[in-house]
Amino acid sequence: MTLSIFLVEDEAVIRMMIADMVESLGHQVAAEAGDIDPALELARSAAFDFAIIDMNLHGHMSFPIADAIAARHIPFIFASGYDSARAADQHQKALVLQKPFTIDRLQAAIDEAVQAQRI
Repeated sequence: MTLSIFLVEDEAVIRMMIADMVESLGHQVAAEAGDIDPALELARSAAFDFAIIDMNLHGHMSFPIADAIAARHIPFIFASGYDSARAADQHQKALVLQKPFTIDRLQAAIDEAVQAQRI
């Protein structure tokens, strides 16, 4: 299944690397953002099937972005150097993909989050 993916990552080089991984896996990047405000607007309005969200954007936690995506019933994962213990209560069960990660681990995390959304 090909997914359109929204990437939220404040480091441009890392965002490009993740975009390359996403495309190598046969998915497409639907939208990208590196800051809270544009990411929040895209989270509310852009067309996408899945999101990969950096937990910390320039020192600000990205939970409002995750909330907006969850409100649309779109699956997402956090990609972060932090673990889920840093997540706000409502996101404690969200999948956190530890950086750095491999393309295989990214695919497994996408599959797991999409499957969990279906349940």
